[in-house]
Amino acid sequence: MGASMTDSMSATWEPTSLDDAEQAVAAVYGLGGAAKRLSSERDETFLFTRMDGTPFILKIANPAEDPAALVFQDGALLHLEAAAPAVPVPRLVPTLEGKPSETLSTVEGPRIIRLLTFLDGELQYRTPASEAQSRNVGRALAELGLGLEGYAGRAPEGKLMWDISHTLDLAAVVDHVALERRAQVEAVLGEFERALPAIAALRRRQIIHNDFNPHNILLDPAEPTQVVGIIDFGDTVYAPVVNDLAVALSYHLATDNWAARIGAFLEGYQSARALQEEEIDLLPLLTRARLAMSIIIAEWRSARFPENSAYIMRNHATAWRGLQNTADLTAAGLKRLVPNLSEG
Repeated sequence: MGASMTDSMSATWEPTSLDDAEQAVAAVYGLGGAAKRLSSERDETFLFTRMDGTPFILKIANPAEDPAALVFQDGALLHLEAAAPAVPVPRLVPTLEGKPSETLSTVEGPRIIRLLTFLDGELQYRTPASEAQSRNVGRALAELGLGLEGYAGRAPEGKLMWDISHTLDLAAVVDHVALERRAQVEAVLGEFERALPAIAALRRRQIIHNDFNPHNILLDPAEPTQVVGIIDFGDTVYAPVVNDLAVALSYHLATDNWAARIGAFLEGYQSARALQEEEIDLLPLLTRARLAMSIIIAEWRSARFPENSAYIMRNHATAWRGLQNTADLTAAGLKRLVPNLSEG
């Protein structure tokens, strides 16, 4: 697998001390407060609480991160702030110089620091699942996609590991998947390869969030069916619109009532943004592709970075169950779940 796909995920660095993080915020943003480290795989993330109690999210990129990728992500947030302010995403806090970010000089090289507003809510994975929740989360994804539709930012060169469009690149590391799962995962790769002409012909493409999962969706604690926040734009790419939906659906498939949940999700999505027929035809396969990717990447990376295995493998069991549940799911099956699932 090429370096362009792995550098930012595989880079190692010395953790920033809490004191250094606090000093950086003071120097760049003029804010005093306390930092607390949060779990993160690709960068360093902190909860920064200003002296008056106001919380923020502090991100310090790893040294191998492409600066163009962060400019691209920042551009998406700034576009949403201007074009779709009702979509609940974090806002970038400008530096003392009025910039969206600043580059720190460290012994390991330049590292980009960003401060974002904190969205108060409960992460979806910590709330009770329901069809009403799935319906509202589906609509929130559609509204986010509509908000990003006019974003003309240019994605950086290279490939993102988590981009469904590049599923077949993971064939290079599929031998890390345990034997009891490998045949089913390889079957999905074969199905994806046969569908490449149809995937290439998809007409509707734009910048997408590409990581709409229950760890990145915030719900109202008092009413856990209501979406109050969407976070983490680190996997944003230019891709077929339906890929965003495939990513999201892949996290609704590991329960006994998965069919009802994805039916509700699609109803919610469809209420704001109609799917095209060609997208419906490919959605089951693209969803399986995302599940297969989750399994391959988790088993490969947990072997490489055992010290971070718990975080890397956090979605592995649900991905495997979801893949088993949807092994035979077809476009016709989706239409039976959502009778009005057709182009508007």
